[in-house]
Amino acid sequence: MQKIITWNVNSVNVRLERLLGVLARHAPDILCLQELKCVDEGFPHAEVAAAGYQAAVFGQKAYNGVAILSRQPPVEMLRGFADAVDDPAARLLTAWFPGLTVMSAYVPNGQATGTDKYYYKLNWLARLCRYLRRHHSPQDALLLLGDFNVAPADLDVHDPAQWRDKILCSDRERAAFQEVLSFGLVDAFRRLDEAKEGYTWWDYRAGGWSRNHGLRIDLALATVSVADKLMRCYVDLGELEGEKPSDHAPLIVEIS
Repeated sequence: MQKIITWNVNSVNVRLERLLGVLARHAPDILCLQELKCVDEGFPHAEVAAAGYQAAVFGQKAYNGVAILSRQPPVEMLRGFADAVDDPAARLLTAWFPGLTVMSAYVPNGQATGTDKYYYKLNWLARLCRYLRRHHSPQDALLLLGDFNVAPADLDVHDPAQWRDKILCSDRERAAFQEVLSFGLVDAFRRLDEAKEGYTWWDYRAGGWSRNHGLRIDLALATVSVADKLMRCYVDLGELEGEKPSDHAPLIVEIS
């Protein structure tokens, strides 16, 4: 069995002890992180190495940043889309391992529908589609994990009427997400349970966690060959307890 986790850590250095706790508690083979909020040199490489992992990092000062932690080193890695677009945001990292390709993605939030940041988000998702078709195949053993900043359907939202047409839930964002799936990807959580609640993000500013007013925006997307080996896909709600939690919970995937 392989265990792969994705988690928006919301500042890896602020939550270093929590990160080490996740590694110790779950002992994953691979852990994808988003929103590092540090440059490559500022990542806690020594502490992660002491825990038995090496880190492939694509960092950015104060914002964004993605990483893939693994027990075994990847054969190859690629930062970004390699599409010659002038975009400094560190939001996508791909690592090739023997028998499995893993991608850690931090999709832009978009701020509000109709804004420049919203259209940047839609364009970013379109670039992701082009990247998948250019560099990968639906026949690959591939897992695309991360914070997608899109709740795929009303089932993934605590109050669909309240969120209707708002950022994270707008029709255009959901359509752009469906285009990503059309490459040949399966939503792992929904593959195993079509009706289960499984929120991964809560707005603490509005008391979202205490009232369970959440959204499912952290996702694991698998090609069919990986989806056929899915054993479990679940949210670690315990990570929301205690001191200095992220506003996201880890999503854990287990494959045979």
